[in-house]
Amino acid sequence: MEIDLQQLIFQFVGGLGIFLLGIKFMGDGLQKSAGDRLRNILDKFTSNPFLGVLTGAVVTILIQSSSSTTVLTVGLVNAGFLTLRQAIGIIMGANIGTTVTAFIIGIDLETYALPIVAVGCFLIFFFKNQKVTNVGQAIFGFGALFLGLKFMGEAMAPLENLESFHELTLNMSENPILGVVIGTLFTVVVQSSSATIGILQGLFSEGLIELKAALPVLFGDNIGTTITAVLASIGTSVAAKRAALVHVTFNLIGTTIFLTLLGLFTNFVMFLQSSLDLNPEMTIAFAHGSFNLTNTIIQFPFIAGLAWLVTKLIPGDDTIVEYKPQHLDPIFIQQSSALALDQAKAEVIRMGEYAYNGLEETNKYLTTKSQKHSDMAMQIEGALNNLDKEITKYLVSISSESMSELESARHTALMDSVRDIERIGDHFENIIELIDYKISNKVKLTEQAQDDLNNMFDLTIMTVKQSIKALESDDREEALAVIQKEEEIDKMERTYRKKHIIRMNEGLCNGSAGIVFVDMISNLERIGDHAVNIAEDVLGE
Repeated sequence: MEIDLQQLIFQFVGGLGIFLLGIKFMGDGLQKSAGDRLRNILDKFTSNPFLGVLTGAVVTILIQSSSSTTVLTVGLVNAGFLTLRQAIGIIMGANIGTTVTAFIIGIDLETYALPIVAVGCFLIFFFKNQKVTNVGQAIFGFGALFLGLKFMGEAMAPLENLESFHELTLNMSENPILGVVIGTLFTVVVQSSSATIGILQGLFSEGLIELKAALPVLFGDNIGTTITAVLASIGTSVAAKRAALVHVTFNLIGTTIFLTLLGLFTNFVMFLQSSLDLNPEMTIAFAHGSFNLTNTIIQFPFIAGLAWLVTKLIPGDDTIVEYKPQHLDPIFIQQSSALALDQAKAEVIRMGEYAYNGLEETNKYLTTKSQKHSDMAMQIEGALNNLDKEITKYLVSISSESMSELESARHTALMDSVRDIERIGDHFENIIELIDYKISNKVKLTEQAQDDLNNMFDLTIMTVKQSIKALESDDREEALAVIQKEEEIDKMERTYRKKHIIRMNEGLCNGSAGIVFVDMISNLERIGDHAVNIAEDVLGE
């Protein structure tokens, strides 16, 4: 029988596209239905590695993607929310959670794919309630997943008559490493282990591949899915790179162990198939689940060893932005309001140090256009937002206790300072957006405009630094110096604005450059205002 290659490719690629869309819609719908609290779940429920494994599995089941969970984990490690050891537990759990998709595929629902898609569409288009729409999105994705599988299955059926395909599967049976390589490469290309395992389930159900050849491909799929986390870790902190490497190392070690025991594992899967009367798709699902669960059980006691190994492989000191507060112990609130206020002040000072570090990184981004400075400044801005929330919550808790008049004044000053520091972060974020606009639209500033910006940046950074120093030591002289510097910033802003208008009138600058420059110096002037507010809190004004 002659194979229509074009129809085979079109049907397979189209089916794969529908399958990937289904996975995405189902994951997004489930995630929105569950509420977008996944970062908090990962942050709160990972106090020990066992909880980390459970949390990683649950979150992956919710969003239907181990890659997404791992990328989220890499981001949290990069932000200082998670330690490397906590991340290892989550990554192990993510590998278990991702097997649920294969079990869903194992349920033979292809006949009902179209009605399921119709129900999902009905809920999306005819209901305005967001929760109902989210459920509809998940149902649509669920149906699309099976519809895509149906198309891919029909496309793969003619391969039975293709001699070269038979030779390939025979080689994979004799050389398991070939199967691992094929599984890895295909998953790297498709960027979804669920899709490649779905295809493997289709091939196995059509009798196009033997179990002994299918299992190494399954191991390779698990290695291939790690590429997403590796890509996500590019340009991040050392700790985040280590977390991504853990994902690769974990699956490589697991694959090595199971390739060594391939004969034994094949017999075990065949035993499960016969004793539980599993259909071919469910057989692969059980093989996938057994692989990841056993791999986790084997490697779980060696989490410390894994952490040590990746630390050796990726050496270097780690500079991360620590999102979590370090001084806000609730025990001080019950003991003494004065002690609790001291702790809050220490955290406010730390927050202030982040603020001027963020400003410095923003200035470096302006002068070098290097993305790493923008990324660092945005991480700091995220940390400022989190610290603002946590310190304010702590100060509100202190206010519920009885305070003296002096303590009450300190409390108010700290509340005001936290708000001002957080606003500094908002303003340097605005400047970063202006720099992004400047770079993407190739907006050119004159040399004089660039020099003026650098001068104003230097003075603003110095002013913010001095205001935090004044707050730390309650130094009135430092606070008065801040007020003087802020007056200089105001004068600079007025002078530079006038000079820029003259340059524009002379045709040296265009309109876009004018807007970018004026908005930047305006944001710097407002940062100066917030530094003065902090200084005035020190002066008691």
